[in-house]
Amino acid sequence: MPPSNNISLEIHDVAFGGKGVARHEGKVFFIPFTIPGEKVTARVRRQKKNFAEADLIAVDQPSPDRVPAPCPYFGICGGCSYQHIAYPRQLEIKASQVEQTLLRVGRLKSVPMRPAVPSPEPYHYRNRIRVHKEGGVAGFFSQDGHTIVDIEQCAIAAPTVNKALRELRESGVPDGDYSLRARGGGPYFEQTNPSVTREMLAQAHSLATRCKETLVDAYCGAGLFAKHLADIFERVIGIEENAHAIAKARRDARPNESYIEGDVSDHLGEVLSLQNAARTTVLLDPPATGVSPRVCDILLAALPSEILYVSCNPATLARDIAALSTAYHVHSVTPLDMFPQTAEIEVIAQLLVR
Repeated sequence: MPPSNNISLEIHDVAFGGKGVARHEGKVFFIPFTIPGEKVTARVRRQKKNFAEADLIAVDQPSPDRVPAPCPYFGICGGCSYQHIAYPRQLEIKASQVEQTLLRVGRLKSVPMRPAVPSPEPYHYRNRIRVHKEGGVAGFFSQDGHTIVDIEQCAIAAPTVNKALRELRESGVPDGDYSLRARGGGPYFEQTNPSVTREMLAQAHSLATRCKETLVDAYCGAGLFAKHLADIFERVIGIEENAHAIAKARRDARPNESYIEGDVSDHLGEVLSLQNAARTTVLLDPPATGVSPRVCDILLAALPSEILYVSCNPATLARDIAALSTAYHVHSVTPLDMFPQTAEIEVIAQLLVR
């Protein structure tokens, strides 16, 4: 099929990453900005052996969930994938992606899904953005990832962040990358959506099994979860390799909180060896790459009775759950929409020892 040819397709799913999925003559096609149930005309852009990528040319039969995108940059800017989809349908799509990934990659027979937690603000929620400035243009990378789209205002950024963006655009700062924040922060990871972060902490607080002695908060950052859960544990031990985050966690630590600076894989085994496994909860909040095989091995050797796994990447969450499945079963999975309008999704999974 020549790349210039148009093709009629019916969308039956949305893949993680935001592209609609269609099948035609034994091949899978990925088409952005589409919704399940729609019939579309697409132009094939790249052919592979078993799949093809195509650009959307026209929506011939739109979904009832299709809505006008409020952002003039949508479809050009690479930041958002779902502004064309009504928000309740976005939640359904993301929850389904989490479930299907856990079934396929995590090798679960069934997934104990809990209702997806929506964002109270589907727009104007981001408390920070990273902007690229080059040649008089300030904005985000385009869909192709090669050029910068000049952005005057971001529809998902908080008003104070957009104010900082306007000030940056009007300033004479040199070309480079700039992190714009709604309020002061440190040189370490912080959650992007304050409202959903509060919901996520509440979920963790309700999920954590009571009558435990110890919470080990691996990848604890500045102590977001450790400090919120410290009231239901006798002791809380955080492990984090970022020195600035550990310093912040230690500054206002209560008597039952302690924090270790270093790599989780270097310290988790020793920490767990000193705890009563039957009365220990481990909270994992790793980067998108998930936990290392060594960390999985440490957990399988120590067998803490409960793991709360917070993930921003369902694929690595599923991979790690599969590795832990010899000793743990998944008790619940809760998606949280930390990033409305984008293809990203946060998840809390509760694992209990068998």
